[in-house]
Amino acid sequence: MMVVGVAGVVLPVLPGLPLTFAGMVLAAWAGGFEQVGWVSLSLLGLLTLLSVVVDFLSTALGAKRVGASRLAIFGSVIGTFAGLFFLPLGLFVGPFAGALAGELLHGRKVGMATKVGLATWVGLVAGMVLKVGLAFAMLGLFFVAWFY
Repeated sequence: MMVVGVAGVVLPVLPGLPLTFAGMVLAAWAGGFEQVGWVSLSLLGLLTLLSVVVDFLSTALGAKRVGASRLAIFGSVIGTFAGLFFLPLGLFVGPFAGALAGELLHGRKVGMATKVGLATWVGLVAGMVLKVGLAFAMLGLFFVAWFY
């Protein structure tokens, strides 16, 4: 579960770090909570909650910062899922194209729509980078608790 969860950090279809956390709880339970106790699991749970907040806010804040419409945000979500069919390039092009299309449907000019698309993409990438950092922090904390 942990490996699939870590893959979910960059694949938006999977609930990355929550799935990783579930795997960690399962491993702690399998070990009788002897190696990994409630303090470690509580910290891991807080990091998981932080990852969920980062996930929701990163793209939205990037888009809202430049005045994106709801259609652009909706388009970026649709573009992200559509991009999964064109891995790995689709993960980067999909959100941009979706936000761009949403802004164009909203009636914005191409220049503004492109700016919104780029801001949405930057927010998505920044969120991904933060989630990768959180994933490594969680894995490190879990393995330190397990082995020491």
